[in-house]
Amino acid sequence: MDIEIKGVICSDDDVWYYEWFGETCTSPSIVRKLIKQASGDDLIVKINSGGGDVFSASEIYTELRNYPGKVRIQVQGLAASAASVIAMAGYCEISPTALMMVHNVSSYASGDYRVMEHERDALKTANKTIAAAYVAKTGMSEAEALEMMDQETWIDAQRAVSLKLADEVMFTDKHAWSITNFKKPAYSNSLVSVPDEVLNRIFKNNQPEEADFLVQHQKKKEIEAKLNLLKIGGKIYE
Repeated sequence: MDIEIKGVICSDDDVWYYEWFGETCTSPSIVRKLIKQASGDDLIVKINSGGGDVFSASEIYTELRNYPGKVRIQVQGLAASAASVIAMAGYCEISPTALMMVHNVSSYASGDYRVMEHERDALKTANKTIAAAYVAKTGMSEAEALEMMDQETWIDAQRAVSLKLADEVMFTDKHAWSITNFKKPAYSNSLVSVPDEVLNRIFKNNQPEEADFLVQHQKKKEIEAKLNLLKIGGKIYE
């Protein structure tokens, strides 16, 4: 089952606000409902979010970590701030065009110096809870995670993998286009070549005399083909 983490991550109580203004949002109850429907089947969690409420992200992260089935995360566009925490909840793939961003928790406060000092301490404690998700995923130290957050670090796909925030870059191994993906063509210019499959079958059946004849014949035809291709300005791809 697919679960989409899109738009602002918000509390259940604030969903009405975003729906009223036609804005995309994701809340814990939305994710929890889909998880229940999955009934243990594999989950694919697709993320494109700039983050939002820290506590709601923590709840979603916890629900995913508790899920008895397999959880595969796909960062499709952006997994920033609170959304990056959710990206730590399972095996994480990141699109080569996507980004992650980690930074400190922020808040608002008003009052005297005691209130401000208290808010400072509360924010530093909240930072540690966020860092815990990065530490659990990557094995980095808490100090390293907090340093990344202090710097508001933007991370591309390759770096995300090198930091172990993601497990692989999507498409790189499975679908990458390469000339090596194509079978080596037989040389031909109105010439007939013996297929490699035939030669392999002959050798396998231990027929050395016939094999030797065909190999020599094949080499001769290949040389002739190369010369003919060069004469007409053709290109030979290895």
